[in-house]
Amino acid sequence: MEKTVIALAGKGGVGKTSIAAAIVRELVRSYPKARILAIDADPAVGLETALGVHAQYTLDDVRKDIVAAGEGSREKKRALELLGESRFRVLNAMVETDGFAFIAVGRPEAAGCYCSVNAYLREVISALADEFDFVVIDGEAGVEQINRRVMEKVTHLVLVTDPSKKGTQVVQTVRRVADELTMYQKCGVIVNRMNDEALRPLLDLGDLPLLACIPDDPAHARADVEGRSVWDLPENSPLANGVRGALQALDISVRN
Repeated sequence: MEKTVIALAGKGGVGKTSIAAAIVRELVRSYPKARILAIDADPAVGLETALGVHAQYTLDDVRKDIVAAGEGSREKKRALELLGESRFRVLNAMVETDGFAFIAVGRPEAAGCYCSVNAYLREVISALADEFDFVVIDGEAGVEQINRRVMEKVTHLVLVTDPSKKGTQVVQTVRRVADELTMYQKCGVIVNRMNDEALRPLLDLGDLPLLACIPDDPAHARADVEGRSVWDLPENSPLANGVRGALQALDISVRN
């Protein structure tokens, strides 16, 4: 199976994390034998709740432990020399569940950290992703992670917005930055909370393909308030149906 890396980006507060979790759910149900990795790359956190998992150790914890190990030596260790230890720590940070694995990036970088170590950790993440058939990355809101090339190589870039002008402008900006700094094969937009179909002709997406319009989902909203995961969603919920349609529009086959 060819590796598929799906990265989600867009303005904050548009439901990106819920859509990322629903994508993981559809992949797990459609590919029960596949190796699937979900990465919470948003420092605001939320994907673990949406997926019903909990990570006690994050990649930021790995970074800080490696920095501390380097500071303890007379001469600071080069990132390459930390290969074995950092890889073990990254694997230790991974949560294995039925059907998928999960890892959280954690808080943003703090002042004074080793840029070389952070760059190296991105390479470790990339190498780790090679071991999975599907990788779903819930990215940070805005364009910063694209600018920092955290999501440098993806196969599918999914931009999430609401129908607002500000939201559609953000996804167009993310796409322009990604065109310069990111390698991807397919890109498209999911418009979330689209409750009035009369607004569809008014959406300003530029030349971005529209993958799906998803209306508000009362069942998901209630589950979110109660702290329940996407696994509790009905099969025919608006969120599940919309995500299935978006994946199929990206030529990723999922069961109906």
